[in-house]
Amino acid sequence: MKLWSILGNSQKLDGGAMFGNAPRAMWEKWSPPDAHNRIELACRALLASPLNGKTVLFETGIGAFFDPKMRERFGVQEERHVLLDSLRAAGFGHEDIDVVVLSHLHFDHAGGLLAPWAEGKPPQLLFPNATFVVGAAHWQRALKPHPRDRASFIPELPGLLQASGRLEIVEGEHCNALGQTVRFSISDGHTPGLMLAEIVGPETIDGQPHGGVVFCADLIPGRSWVHVPITMGYDRNAELLIDEKRAFLEDKLARNVHLFFTHDPGCALAQVVRDEKGKFGTAHEVPELHARAMGQPLAA
Repeated sequence: MKLWSILGNSQKLDGGAMFGNAPRAMWEKWSPPDAHNRIELACRALLASPLNGKTVLFETGIGAFFDPKMRERFGVQEERHVLLDSLRAAGFGHEDIDVVVLSHLHFDHAGGLLAPWAEGKPPQLLFPNATFVVGAAHWQRALKPHPRDRASFIPELPGLLQASGRLEIVEGEHCNALGQTVRFSISDGHTPGLMLAEIVGPETIDGQPHGGVVFCADLIPGRSWVHVPITMGYDRNAELLIDEKRAFLEDKLARNVHLFFTHDPGCALAQVVRDEKGKFGTAHEVPELHARAMGQPLAA
């Protein structure tokens, strides 16, 4: 099996919102802001093939579904659907994708499911041959959003996914489409039912898989958020997220599971480490993946 990092449309969002209660004097060293206080963010997907005999895309980024006014409001930098270009550069079309795994349905993670905006045309679902995998708890949130994050959802998307006839709602650690090759865990700190997908590694020690890759989604958007106290203003429950993140990182460190970041503009994959004071960090940072063999050492 090989892995690709697939860039989608990029964003610029307010740095204060992205770093929650961290002071600007701290976060501007990690992500220098522009004149409007915005920082650069990637919307990166992970492509794995063959995985359980299928070509699998983990998330789709923000895409190009916004009209020009909304595109400017949310700092989307490109008009074209960058994810489709990136897939083609890797040798794939959206029609070639067998499974799309969605951690959650906020527009910056699921908007790439839709065709680019065109005046007068309703939203159109891409990936005509894919099964769409969504966690059960988050699916309910998407159907009935809370005012706290209603603006983060695409109103038409749940209906389009249901109408496709290719929606799989996940209740446990595994899904039918991917079997035992991907293991899911749930986080509620950012949004209810955020589904974290781990591509199971090649080793098993004491009955536990080792050496896999986990899509960190918005639990840990990038390297700066590996530091446990750092959360986003967008998180619904920052204290819960901190507790979830600590347990998550301890588990991935113990099992040597590598972290895949969606929003970090400079890093796609890294190994989690912890210093003598107990602070988590990253090592062996990889900016891009191009047909990288699963299990290849990050230092290579």
